[in-house]
Amino acid sequence: MVSRFLKFSVFLQKYRTPVLIASCGGVFAANMFYHVFPDMSYRQLYQAWHKGELVTLSEKLQDVFQQVLKDYNVSSSKNFSAFASYGFHPVGAGVPWLPAGAQIGLPANFNSTVDDLSGITNRTILITGKVVEWDSDTGTALKEALVFSPEAQKFAIAREIARLQSGGPVMSGAVAPFCLGGVWVYSLLLKQVFGLHAGPALFRGAVNVLALGLGAVSYFLVSDSVSQWIDYNSDRRAAGLSRDYAKGGIEFYDKILSRNKTMRSLMGKKGEEMYAPSGNLFPANLLQLKHTPYTSRREWIATLLKEDTV
Repeated sequence: MVSRFLKFSVFLQKYRTPVLIASCGGVFAANMFYHVFPDMSYRQLYQAWHKGELVTLSEKLQDVFQQVLKDYNVSSSKNFSAFASYGFHPVGAGVPWLPAGAQIGLPANFNSTVDDLSGITNRTILITGKVVEWDSDTGTALKEALVFSPEAQKFAIAREIARLQSGGPVMSGAVAPFCLGGVWVYSLLLKQVFGLHAGPALFRGAVNVLALGLGAVSYFLVSDSVSQWIDYNSDRRAAGLSRDYAKGGIEFYDKILSRNKTMRSLMGKKGEEMYAPSGNLFPANLLQLKHTPYTSRREWIATLLKEDTV
């Protein structure tokens, strides 16, 4: 066993640069797969179905989507396509300048209005194994949180277009290989500092473990920083289209916060573990957030409106 480990260590030492490049490239390729082929992966995962049949996007939402592309001044609308997705807000994947383009999923509740709730009430929603009673107090609160004005819908779609158009998936996908390369740098620096390049294998192994730990911490911190920058940048670009889009952004986050508070109540103990009383998501762990706080994203857009920068 020791002999195999030594042989492996010698191999890595001899070919560390090609191995590092191949490893980083492989991680990046894995992260980017569903963005390079969104039709075969992402769309298949989020596509909405009803009674065994594929749900097609309504003409209303097709028109809204095309209007947002026009407002955003997308040079070629062929780079973006929309489909009917499950869930309660838009989702998207893809790289617009690649052949497959980008796919954005629009949920059924975007078909609903205050006067017509058919996109919501005609669906059976199970939460912790129980059917949501739409006539109950919590059911009514959830209905209200799922109805968005045209301005809020446009902001939500524009936010996804902005994220994909600005290369958000590429930046997110590059974090892991960047930190993997960082592990190699940490290892070299630590061995240089402690003079262990020719030291005992046990000490060099301990340094490698420490480097892995530093790389993992770096990944969590960098991943959160990049994710938050992408979120705020997408909000800024979407809200910057017009004051109506900015007002729609405030409404959009108000509704998300309201929905999460209702979900916290409906889900009981599990909801209290997932959602904060404010409606934000609790951190995934001590080092990583699940999402940029919705409250701060709302306040950031509100500040843009107050400063009259949109």
